[in-house]
Amino acid sequence: MQQEEQYGWRKEIAPYERPQINVSVRQIINTIGPFVLLWILAYLSLSVSYWLTLALVIPAGGFLVRVFIIFHDCCHKSFFKNKMANEIVGTITGIMTFCPFHQWRHTHSVHHASSGNLSKRGVGDIWTMTVEEYVESSWPVRLFYRLYRNPFIMFVIGPIYIFLIDYRFNRKRAGVKERMNTYITNASIVGIAGLLIWLVGWQAYLLVQGPIFFLSGMAGIWLFYVQHQFEDTYYERDENWDYVKAAMQGSSYYKLPTVLRWITGNIGFHHIHHLSPRVPNYHLESVHNLNPRLQDVQTITLTTSLRSLRHRVWNEQTQQFLSFQEIKPLLAKRKPRRTTKVQKV
Repeated sequence: MQQEEQYGWRKEIAPYERPQINVSVRQIINTIGPFVLLWILAYLSLSVSYWLTLALVIPAGGFLVRVFIIFHDCCHKSFFKNKMANEIVGTITGIMTFCPFHQWRHTHSVHHASSGNLSKRGVGDIWTMTVEEYVESSWPVRLFYRLYRNPFIMFVIGPIYIFLIDYRFNRKRAGVKERMNTYITNASIVGIAGLLIWLVGWQAYLLVQGPIFFLSGMAGIWLFYVQHQFEDTYYERDENWDYVKAAMQGSSYYKLPTVLRWITGNIGFHHIHHLSPRVPNYHLESVHNLNPRLQDVQTITLTTSLRSLRHRVWNEQTQQFLSFQEIKPLLAKRKPRRTTKVQKV
């Protein structure tokens, strides 16, 4: 696969890169409105049964994922034509999802510019080691990596750490505007939480907001993980890395049921999103259906996506993931590091 322009994809995709204000506004209404309503109903249901509360929390968490998709599109300047509109809506939805707009926009842009590039890992992506790196690492590094890739750490502890702690701090070399946006986001989160606690009490707030936050965070991490960590994905060193290949081979088509596709804002068409981040979420499926070549990608389903939990270390020679079990023989063959002998004087 050569550069995108050779296939004429730019001309085909270009019309879909233009946001439609009426669709975007309608999406805000049918996403934030139901989320707020479900939050209120979940609170009122506390006096009836917490099982009912949890039943309402599940769709509320789903709608919060959809709020994040709006935030995500605003970060790509694809939700509105107007830059200021993207920043305002992006900041508001960022507060709702505990994500500072400018900080996240920067790291996510780096992710798009380097996804699948083994020479430029470490910003906005899932930590992935190659076989050689893993085998040559010290045991503390290997242990830390194994903990990081553990499903419980990644999908249970991970959302709590990332959304509650990590995003509260500015990155190094962040500009004044980005720093101020993070401070505004943090202050707004505290202010809204404080107001709700004053209105309903801290216990009710935690019983409702806690599981909503946890479920949506876990779903978000899972989606980000599975859309790049799958069988036959794409990783290359910088000299061989290709943007189009990284998009079409290194990003999956996550074929979800209709309801889940709507809740996740079509982000399952992740290959299209990486090919052209300026396409709004509501046009991704249409672009996917444009050309048979755009459909010739790795397709995963809810069932097959579970296999990605076994993918741990990337083998550059075979271009496949290995599990920790499969890499054990390679560790056994590893030559011990040479130690420098100190001569006695």
